[in-house]
Amino acid sequence: MLYPLTFETIFKDKIWGGQKINTILGKDFSPLPNCGETWEVSDVEGNVSVVQEGSLKGKSLRELVEQYKGELVGEHVYATYGNRFPLLVKFIDANDDLSIQVHPDDKLAAERKSGFGKTEMWYIMQADQGANLNSGFNRELTKEEYVKAVADNTIQDLLNIESAQPGDVFFLPAGRVHYIGKGLLLAEIQQTSDTTYRIYDFDRVDATTGQKRELHTDLAVDAINYKHYDNYKTQYDKKVNESVNAVTSDYFVTNVLNFNQEVEHDYTHIDSFVILICVAGSLTIEAPGGYSVSLKMGQCALIPASVDTVTLVPDGDMTVLETYVP
Repeated sequence: MLYPLTFETIFKDKIWGGQKINTILGKDFSPLPNCGETWEVSDVEGNVSVVQEGSLKGKSLRELVEQYKGELVGEHVYATYGNRFPLLVKFIDANDDLSIQVHPDDKLAAERKSGFGKTEMWYIMQADQGANLNSGFNRELTKEEYVKAVADNTIQDLLNIESAQPGDVFFLPAGRVHYIGKGLLLAEIQQTSDTTYRIYDFDRVDATTGQKRELHTDLAVDAINYKHYDNYKTQYDKKVNESVNAVTSDYFVTNVLNFNQEVEHDYTHIDSFVILICVAGSLTIEAPGGYSVSLKMGQCALIPASVDTVTLVPDGDMTVLETYVP
């Protein structure tokens, strides 16, 4: 019988990474000097998650998909994606601004033979005072205006900047220019892709190589959506003891569960795995067959598609992101 799965954390040091993965989330990333990202559920080549506990301990996520197919991921999901697990879940600590960047959509990624595109979302877990981020442009642009702004180093003047507070959600479809600002700790849910086109990196120099990081100016031009939108922050009702939908896209649906009482979740209507990501507080997930797993802030569990119901037992107030493939 499949059961709720937890995975070994994959730690990534970054030029902009900090210490919050340890100081706030309690994850020891030594001997790395910092940690910018943890990859919690991943099927990216070279970074495939490995089961942490239970009878399947030591098995990779890819092995499980190949063995259990629709029983693990859902028949519809398996028919669509085959043996590739479609979502990647991360926690990100921005001790400095990330690069201004963009990701391709599925069509462009396929043309460039770089796998899936990358649509993503952010849930802000902690924010230093005054922390902000970029999502999109502050006005509609032409491709020519964008190219000129990159060439004359005025691209920052065209960016839409948003303040960010805990509980804020930002949905970023492929093609939207963005960066995570200094002082933010967040959860990221995205398509399984590690394709990023770096537009501007604030002229930083890598301490190890002494070189600036590579920019992908030419690759980014055709990936960008140059339109302007009225709202870039995702609006959702922050209710207690109710499941509230925050994001519905072609690639994932994410609900925010802010609970302080026990609740049973029935997944018989979903033909997909479910990932539960604890972004505040702690809880125990109880599943049929006597299986249970405890999660605290900064941990997540994959509920196989064959597990129809789980009971969430909060330890006081907790907030969990519930995400699956529609």
